[in-house]
Amino acid sequence: MTLVGHLTELRNRLLKALLALLVATAFAFWWYEHGLGEFIRAPYCGLAPELRYGGNDGGCGLLITDVFGGVFIRLKVSFLAGAVLSSPFWLYQLWLFITPGLKRQEKRYGVAFVAVSTLLFVLGAVLAYVSLAAGLELLLSLAGDGVVIALTAQDYIGFVLSLLVAFGVSFEVPLVAVALNLVGVLSYEVLSRSRRWIFFLTIVFAAFVTPTQDPFTMLLMAGPMIVLFELAIQIARIVDRRRVRREALRSFHDVADDDASPLDVRPSRLEEALDSAATTERHVTGPRQGSRE
Repeated sequence: MTLVGHLTELRNRLLKALLALLVATAFAFWWYEHGLGEFIRAPYCGLAPELRYGGNDGGCGLLITDVFGGVFIRLKVSFLAGAVLSSPFWLYQLWLFITPGLKRQEKRYGVAFVAVSTLLFVLGAVLAYVSLAAGLELLLSLAGDGVVIALTAQDYIGFVLSLLVAFGVSFEVPLVAVALNLVGVLSYEVLSRSRRWIFFLTIVFAAFVTPTQDPFTMLLMAGPMIVLFELAIQIARIVDRRRVRREALRSFHDVADDDASPLDVRPSRLEEALDSAATTERHVTGPRQGSRE
């Protein structure tokens, strides 16, 4: 395809992806009043009554301090939910755009990369949502007695969305190390030698990325990331071993037929043991009949 053809193809794929995003956002905008809003408020409403506004009266209120606050909140939640709901379609459009230029092995790696990255993002978001109630309770309880806690809807929903995105994106970082190893940029030896620094920087990264800045949420993010990084290191070890074996086999293709074999012809331990046993047998029983000895 020409450059204009590539740009036309990209435009068509982007239009289809944006159309799917708009449809999913519109659905999420309707869904907000039919369960999505309650799903987002559930961690806050599950706190003790003294930690939420109107809790002593059985309520669960979030404050809105400006006229357009409710509209912007609903649009923000709807857009993010629409992006998640439509992700299979726009990822498929992206895949259709790049797949004609990939080889068969690269296509297989691409499908695996998209599937694993989606799974890791969902896993991180689920872990963030599960830990949200415990993090809120810890942070709000530090205010002490004599303080009325009244969260605004903008602050709370912005906090929830940023926490979900932070956990989801952070779980993608170990996958980047695997991808760099697959393309030959990052070797297992480098990863193994830098293991301590990787774990230390993971904890520092979690401390800066987590919106709550509390030790509980930080360790909850850093712990799974360290496990994922260790898994990435072991995957790199397997990939490098296979790469070394493939390169060893390819080295024979450049050897001419009349050249000496590059194989190591020295006897192995088993051959040395057999020769030693045969020598011992000859000394004990004498030379066999018909032998040159």
